[in-house]
Amino acid sequence: MTLTPANAEQTQNLDADRTPRGSVLGAEEAGTVPVLGAEEAVRVAGRLAAQIAAGAAERDSRRILPVGEVRALAESGLLAISVPEAYGGAGLPASVVAEVFRIIAAGDPNVAQIPHSHFVYLNQAVRQGSGAQKQRIFAEVLQGRTIGNAQSERGTAHVRDFRTTLTPDGPGRWRLNGTKFYCTGALLADRVAVLAHRGVDGPMAVAWVDRDAPGLEVIDDWDAVGQRTTASGTVRLTDVAVTDEWITPYAVMFDAPQTYGAYAQLLHAAIDAGIARAALDDAAEFVRTKSRPYPDAGVLRAADDPLVVQAFGDLELAVRAADAVLGEAGRVLDRANADLTAETAGAASLAVAAARAITTKTSVEVSSRLFEVSGTRSALAELDLDRHWRNARTHTLHDPAAWKVQHLGRWAVDGVLPPRHGQI
Repeated sequence: MTLTPANAEQTQNLDADRTPRGSVLGAEEAGTVPVLGAEEAVRVAGRLAAQIAAGAAERDSRRILPVGEVRALAESGLLAISVPEAYGGAGLPASVVAEVFRIIAAGDPNVAQIPHSHFVYLNQAVRQGSGAQKQRIFAEVLQGRTIGNAQSERGTAHVRDFRTTLTPDGPGRWRLNGTKFYCTGALLADRVAVLAHRGVDGPMAVAWVDRDAPGLEVIDDWDAVGQRTTASGTVRLTDVAVTDEWITPYAVMFDAPQTYGAYAQLLHAAIDAGIARAALDDAAEFVRTKSRPYPDAGVLRAADDPLVVQAFGDLELAVRAADAVLGEAGRVLDRANADLTAETAGAASLAVAAARAITTKTSVEVSSRLFEVSGTRSALAELDLDRHWRNARTHTLHDPAAWKVQHLGRWAVDGVLPPRHGQI
């Protein structure tokens, strides 16, 4: 495996991270991370989010990858909360996982975005992995190991068009070739989940590749306006050796009712909700401590200007509404997982579509109006408050919110359930 970081500072961070992961977590005698219940997971997330938030602006402005922060998440046990009870985990439901994501994203949405695929592909293993595969994958996660993704590709006809291929290389053996982009988490991961065709134009499958595998190159070339420190760059795969034991089926997942796509979208919505809350909290802090009142308001503090207070009330209402819809979507998804039918899966997709739509709108609106309520000084580059809008605008582009509204409209008019695929 080859790492190609963007600059020398990133090289230093990554080299420092690789020693403990290789010598401790990769060792046979490695211990397990804490198994957290629901209340404890939320409490630990709050504690870590506060620590993560302290360096968020500096990491964004200097593009410092959150190596230590991601390691702290893994060591805390938060990245193992969805491991099923049958395999040694707590098996926490989607609603709790989403709340953890929302809390971490309020600290730094870059840190929350990095393990998004970790949870999505663990969910894939739950649904499609064999017993032996689940045992291996979940055991690694309980040792604190992490999963990144190599899913999307550039230059194809659309987001679900893939060229990466597993080519037969003898009984039970394959060679993996292709180039992936938007590979969030891959740079800092221990294992990379690669979406590929099994044979030329064959069914889609997931290859679970060790990050140190020969022929796997991770390139830190992510250069977006927002979410700057997610390291969502390129993965190149050149004749990477993969065996059957590390390949799980993917295409068949959508042949029957499922909540796989809704789960992934729920976590995206949680990240957007966290961005909105962080933007509002930072705006309030700025107005309390730094803003000057407008003379016509006749007050001594900007925080006492009735127009500012009214604006904050509107924004607080929007954030609370987004949080409420997100929470309801998580509960609907939990109910669907407990009793999975076409109707319950469709209800989950619709609930999550609503959450995606409202959190998209709210995160962009609140992070933009931050400057309106805070005043001119809030636009100074040294404060980096614009990172909230840049993060919201970049992250909300994962899937068009308008399509979520379309699905809701078709249900409202004709009772048509959303399609079965990974984007809803």
